Amino acid sequence: MDNKIKVSDITITAMMAALVFVGTYFFKFPTLFGYTHLGDCMIILTVCLFGTKKGAIAGAIGAGLSDLLGGYAVWVIPTMAFKALWAIVMGLIAYKLLPKFKFNWLVGAIVGAVVHVVCYTLMKIPLFGLSYAIARIPVISAQSAWGVAVGGILFTVFANIPAIKKTISYE
Repeated sequence: MDNKIKVSDITITAMMAALVFVGTYFFKFPTLFGYTHLGDCMIILTVCLFGTKKGAIAGAIGAGLSDLLGGYAVWVIPTMAFKALWAIVMGLIAYKLLPKFKFNWLVGAIVGAVVHVVCYTLMKIPLFGLSYAIARIPVISAQSAWGVAVGGILFTVFANIPAIKKTISYE
């Protein structure tokens, strides 16, 4: 087994991290309890097209950088952990537990989204209190569902482009 890191892997991961960042930082939609964004769909897309490792790294770096530059410094480390965890859960389910199931990516993305919602909710309890954490569940759930839906649509579109089809890797 060759453990060398390829330049193409670094390039793809960096490009997808940039897309996660742009989707999170620039495409914000205000809500009563903060904002929702398009960054999660880029994490889903990355895991679908390029695998678990690239999805976890791109999600952590892109979302963490967005929180840092967006003035949410307290959330940088939790965000990096939660986005990476979502990608890891998705990848484990899709590519290890259900590799032959037609909608493996969807099952993985949904289970990962549930983990994502639970992690953010648990993090908010000591920071803001139980009432706020519970009140925020519908918003983070909607953001997660939006990420799964849009990520799935993008995956369907991009997976059929010949140049991208050649680079698809489910590690």
